[in-house]
Amino acid sequence: MSEISTPRIESDVFAKARDHDRSEQLELAKQGDMLPYFRLLTSQAGPVVEMEGRRTIMLGSNNYLGLTGDERVKQAARDALDTYGTALTGSRLLNGTIPLHIELEQELAEWMGTEAALVFTTGYQANVGCIGTILQPGDTVICDSGDHASILDGCRLSGAKLRPFRHNRLDKLERMLERAAGDGGGVLVIVDGVFSMEGDIAPLDQIVALCDRYGARLMVDEAHGVGALGARGAGASELFGVEDQVDLRMGTFSKSFASCGGFIAGPSDVIEYLRIAARAFLFSAAAVPAAVGAALAALRIIRTEEGVELLGRLHENAAYLHGGLSDLGLRVVEATAMPDGSEALTPIVPVVVGEDMRAVMLWKALYDEGVYTNVALHPAVPPAGALLRTSLMATHEREHLDEAIGMFSRVIERSPELLEG
Repeated sequence: MSEISTPRIESDVFAKARDHDRSEQLELAKQGDMLPYFRLLTSQAGPVVEMEGRRTIMLGSNNYLGLTGDERVKQAARDALDTYGTALTGSRLLNGTIPLHIELEQELAEWMGTEAALVFTTGYQANVGCIGTILQPGDTVICDSGDHASILDGCRLSGAKLRPFRHNRLDKLERMLERAAGDGGGVLVIVDGVFSMEGDIAPLDQIVALCDRYGARLMVDEAHGVGALGARGAGASELFGVEDQVDLRMGTFSKSFASCGGFIAGPSDVIEYLRIAARAFLFSAAAVPAAVGAALAALRIIRTEEGVELLGRLHENAAYLHGGLSDLGLRVVEATAMPDGSEALTPIVPVVVGEDMRAVMLWKALYDEGVYTNVALHPAVPPAGALLRTSLMATHEREHLDEAIGMFSRVIERSPELLEG
């Protein structure tokens, strides 16, 4: 009897780890200490930090209201730790729901002006869990090309037909709505309220009108809007006065809320459905109690007059840095034009550089000078659209910003070739 030969698999699924298109570039960056990612923070988050043993002006944090260092927020985290321990060791469905979750969900719904809210362990899970549950094969989802990766992942997970449109192009959105009307299923439009890299704001007043005209539902990702935009800090939907016309709103705790986690706010029947059907909610362990306690304390501060004052300081700082960098001749992303003719700035103030390597070199020069920024390269931004993303905190003092602007000035004076054009 002849032996049966065992077939051999020729392809190695690990090959991509060695041969991806950025492997050579990554290795060169490591060798030259030019890698802008995974740098070590060796102090508490704040306007001035210690990074890798050096004093550094922090212009790369989403700690918009500066509450990570607030004693009330830290004490709330300690209290939750003392009461409930280090972890809940189970999902919200089983043994992982504590009174702090219920209080946080109730107060979020009140603040957002919605019937209910549901808290997830991370913001990524909030988007993936909500979108992947609400949509199903046969439905259509329409997304801005600049939407966050968690939104796109949720869309793919759902199996719904994906119809993307070019960033903030309302004519393209309407074309997708026209096509979706013939797809046969439900239609959900999803946009970021504030786009995390460029810092621009979706024109929600016009998007709401288009969704209403075609009968589509609308979800707004307010990750960078809650605690940063609007009179009470409820986000871009509040800023445009369309809160009651947006069907679902998502937010995170990892920015203005000085913690980690995420939430979905909307109609009570939808929230209850997510509570029993969203796999990212059902099959993830609940957040550590300290994170929930910190988020609740931050929300309570944001909802006070002190919170309004912090918002005011945040926007003053954004305007100051925007003006200072513009005066240096840098190509700073412009403010968003509002329907009443005014302009709205977000805490994100990006400097467009253009070519990827030039952006990395500018980042390194600034880092060596003593200021930390974030580098956004393709595909996080369009080709030839590499930028340094700076972001502000309400707790930045004017001298911090003057010091940072001075560092930018010295770097570009020494190396003007790093700027586009």
